[in-house]
Amino acid sequence: MPSHSSPLVVIVSGPSGSGKSTLVEKILEMPGTLFSISCTTRPPRSAETPGKWYDFVTESEFQRMVQEDAFLEYARVFGKHWYGTPRKWLERARQSGRDLVLEIDVQGAAQVMEKLPGSLAIFIVPPSRQELEHRIRARGQDSEEEIARRLDRARQEMHSFAKYDYVVVNDDLERAGREVQAILTAARCGRDRMSAPVRSILDSFGG
Repeated sequence: MPSHSSPLVVIVSGPSGSGKSTLVEKILEMPGTLFSISCTTRPPRSAETPGKWYDFVTESEFQRMVQEDAFLEYARVFGKHWYGTPRKWLERARQSGRDLVLEIDVQGAAQVMEKLPGSLAIFIVPPSRQELEHRIRARGQDSEEEIARRLDRARQEMHSFAKYDYVVVNDDLERAGREVQAILTAARCGRDRMSAPVRSILDSFGG
């Protein structure tokens, strides 16, 4: 079970179109998990509900939060809009005894890994560049310029996979979903995280 005082922080990153949001939903199906809702200055897309994946804020609101040191991490993406993870979610995870799940880009992930070196980092990889482009185009949300920008950024982000603890290739959603759940299960059973429960059990045997 997640530790009440020290939640496991699970970072999920990957190129736009890799399917990381869907795999995050698979992780959140597991008991004892809490999703960190990011703040962003970009406008919501037509199918997005504020407060589900993102809290949409103004530029001035975002900068105020930066000044107040309210973010665990934040970054400007594509040189346009700001994204950030509010610190409050880490505190809520501690208070509720749940593991915290972050869906963030490689810039934000690097900041979290530096501040919280015990974090579990998972990188989601698409089957190929061609399939990634197909997925981005199928969404019907982006201009040709935006699609080119996302593909170029994906090329850059793919070089970051070596910094992550685990890499999951999302070429089969069911298998990839089982893999991300298995990764969290294995991390929860890690020796360091289970040391206190195991000591308690040892005490029941008389030391």
